[in-house]
Amino acid sequence: MKIFVNLFCAFSLVTFPLIAQSAAAQEKQSIVFGVHSKTAPLEWRNNGVDQGFNLELMDRIGQLTAKRIVVRRKTFQQLLVDVHNPESLIDVIAVVSPVTIDRDLSQSDPIYATHAKAYTLQGKSFINGWHDLKDKRVAIKKGAFVDVYISGKLQNFKRVDVDLYETGFQLLIKGQVDVVIAENFVARRLMPLYPPVRSSSDPLIYGAFNFVSNHHNAALMDQVNDALRQLKLSGEYDRLVNKWFGTGREKVDLNSAQKRMLSLAILVSLISALGMLLTGYVSLSLRKRTKSLNLELAQRKKAEAAISNLSKQFQSVLDGIPHGVTLFNREGECLWSNDNNQLLSNPDFHYAGGQPFALYPILIEALDTDKSTIADMMIEKQYWQLQLHPIGDDQAVILLEETTEQQRLRQANDEASRLASLGELSAGIAHEINNPTGIIIHSIAFINDSLADLSIAAANYQQQNPFWNVAGLEPTSAMTELNLSSQSILEGAERISRIVNDLKRYALPTLTDGYQAIALNEVVLVSLRLTANQIKVLNVATELHQPSPMIKGDAQQLNQVLINLIQNACHAIELDAETYDQDQHILIKTSVEQQFACLTVIDKGQGMDRATLQRITEPFFTTRRSSGGSGLGLSVCSRIIKEHKADMQIESRIGQGTVITLRFPLES
Repeated sequence: MKIFVNLFCAFSLVTFPLIAQSAAAQEKQSIVFGVHSKTAPLEWRNNGVDQGFNLELMDRIGQLTAKRIVVRRKTFQQLLVDVHNPESLIDVIAVVSPVTIDRDLSQSDPIYATHAKAYTLQGKSFINGWHDLKDKRVAIKKGAFVDVYISGKLQNFKRVDVDLYETGFQLLIKGQVDVVIAENFVARRLMPLYPPVRSSSDPLIYGAFNFVSNHHNAALMDQVNDALRQLKLSGEYDRLVNKWFGTGREKVDLNSAQKRMLSLAILVSLISALGMLLTGYVSLSLRKRTKSLNLELAQRKKAEAAISNLSKQFQSVLDGIPHGVTLFNREGECLWSNDNNQLLSNPDFHYAGGQPFALYPILIEALDTDKSTIADMMIEKQYWQLQLHPIGDDQAVILLEETTEQQRLRQANDEASRLASLGELSAGIAHEINNPTGIIIHSIAFINDSLADLSIAAANYQQQNPFWNVAGLEPTSAMTELNLSSQSILEGAERISRIVNDLKRYALPTLTDGYQAIALNEVVLVSLRLTANQIKVLNVATELHQPSPMIKGDAQQLNQVLINLIQNACHAIELDAETYDQDQHILIKTSVEQQFACLTVIDKGQGMDRATLQRITEPFFTTRRSSGGSGLGLSVCSRIIKEHKADMQIESRIGQGTVITLRFPLES
């Protein structure tokens, strides 16, 4: 036994050094490659297998140098510590170095160019350079090439160190940093995982991927460089670049795709299992459902019969409506009608203003604008109101209602309004008639006296008395005065005739289909003659455009409108010591603006507030209820103006007066 122990000890002393020497020699035949990245395409772990551009490139270098590649995964910061330690087991790591700064390590030729940019949340301002980072919280990967670049330089931002670029993106999402400065390739792969993050600058730093090792491994790095150059010359390097960085071949989603496929397979399996269970359940439920469907079918047939009866009843109700109801589509086809709209196709059916009626153009306009149309129509002295309303699906409904009676009532209302203003004018007209009548009486008295004296003179003349007088005047003077008296009688009579004729025309009934070309200046002159008594104490000025603007309309209705505006202006003016001597109390103007004839009435009266302006054309609204105002004047005027295709603009301020402008289309 003792001999056996001695032999074992001797054998151990010989063999153990040989084993250690063999292990050391074997270790020199390998390269320990440290990796850290979790992001494609450089180096990442997929289902427990490390892969990527850096790993495959190092594997090719190992083949050329006859060395086995051993991969060790650690954090980036730990790898930096290990590669600076000559006693560390890590031989080589892949890092990015700034193009202008070398690391304090043995460094290979550049592997692949890259750059770093600033990344912020969506909606933040663009970063034009380092100066835009002032006072911002900036995430910097500790030991990365950005850290190497800014080390020793003045920094005007608040630096936040992170272990990975992904950690910086997470802090950015949480609002704990404002900016992340990250390497381009890694950031591009991270952005789909963090949708709110956006690239916010041009490249701030340019760098290149390199293999680095401790200076004690300089000989190893020379071998790596030789192998790397051989790969570039042989084209193998370009093939690897195209494989991992080529357009359309990015290896970003290999891991996620495999996970999705696995998840999809599991989901399909679950769905298949559920499908089998559901198939059994459905087959059992179908029998019950069949019975219920038969019962439901019977109930539905009964309901359809009831709906059919109700539809027939509703149709009979629509057919019994006296108004026409018709449904049209965009092509002008009649989809349904109660047969009371036959006038739509009658060629004598026209607008109340006399224009011919065409259904298709107004149908298309209503459907295109999605706005309803209401118009007054006529046929054989009957009035109808046409309403066209879009109802969706390129369809419109037309309602046709006879309004002959309503039209007659409206005309009667207009006549009543005109008679009311006529009564107000009568007092002034009576005074106007009295004045020329007095002149006539005075002149007639003189003529009577003259005629008496002429009779006596004739007798004296027969007695051959050459010295005779006529009404106390010499014969020549008496004849001159007699001629003047005759002229005064003629002028007074003509004035009475004009006033009476204007009054008679104003009192005539309205003929809405008798619009003719009229001179706007003549409307002003007639209205001033009819309101002469009301405006005689006011300073009224006129500015009439020459030649007179011509419009198409009814002179009687326009006189009614202008008389009402003049009367309202007179009521608004309160004469006192301050206002009595004003140059103008009321100004009436006619003018031409582009294709419109304008009639403007300006008064320096009390003015109106906004609430009054909003209701001024409402029927029966008046501010002179206590003094006999009916509230119909401007309401009727507004309707007359619309019938003449004109518009009325009113501007008024308390204490500054009122300006009313009527704009009529010019007669072509």
